[in-house]
Amino acid sequence: MFFRCLSVLLLPFAARLSGADNVLRVCADPNNMPFSNQRQQGFENKLAELLATQMGAKLAYTWWSERASLVKNTLNAGRCDALMGVPESLDQLSATKPYYRSTYVFVSRRDRELHIASLADPRLSDLKIGIHVVGDDLAPPAYALARRGITTNVEGFSLFGAYGEENPPRKIIDAVERGDLDLAIVWGPFAGYFARYAKTALEITPVAPATFFGVPFTYGISIGVRQGNDALKAEMDNVLERQSAAVEALLAQYGVPEVH
Repeated sequence: MFFRCLSVLLLPFAARLSGADNVLRVCADPNNMPFSNQRQQGFENKLAELLATQMGAKLAYTWWSERASLVKNTLNAGRCDALMGVPESLDQLSATKPYYRSTYVFVSRRDRELHIASLADPRLSDLKIGIHVVGDDLAPPAYALARRGITTNVEGFSLFGAYGEENPPRKIIDAVERGDLDLAIVWGPFAGYFARYAKTALEITPVAPATFFGVPFTYGISIGVRQGNDALKAEMDNVLERQSAAVEALLAQYGVPEVH
């Protein structure tokens, strides 16, 4: 998930953004650290600020929880101009070049010395494993484990907390730290960020192989705009290229594990 010709970048601002008042409207989850929250503390919030500054625009948010029909209800409903963190292959929108590529990871207590590095490890059948639940659906690792017949020792942790609950994705990391779980398999940015708050050192290892039983575990992440808004996509690609060092520093600040 880079770059269009200069003539495209010279299109009028109104062709890029939906309003005529130089506002970059972003839809973001109000409670989804380390990506975004209403206090604008996430790295996607910081990236949106960088983009708006470089584009000479003001930044405005529409807060919308990342649940089913997200693209339909936000970007394609005209509520915003951009979604900050989407898989590069997501349909229903037009995606920039990826500004990072990350992976699912294994998380365990370092003092356990498990050193799990593969989804084919035979010990997975005997360990208590935590996996995030996205609404009614399990995250991709659950499907790969199920193909191996590993289901009874897997516990789901919701990505969506109760009303007012902060940082629900952190629960799975806390469960590993307490020893309630032997292992968690989670999306890398969650692990890298929340493991920093653990008082017991945690081991974070990228899931291998990158694709297992046809299930991918490594994804390029882009910015999504409405299909047909090539001018905005091109300008964002240009900013991401020019500011690549700043973007890399931002990702490192939040502990995002990257793969290349």
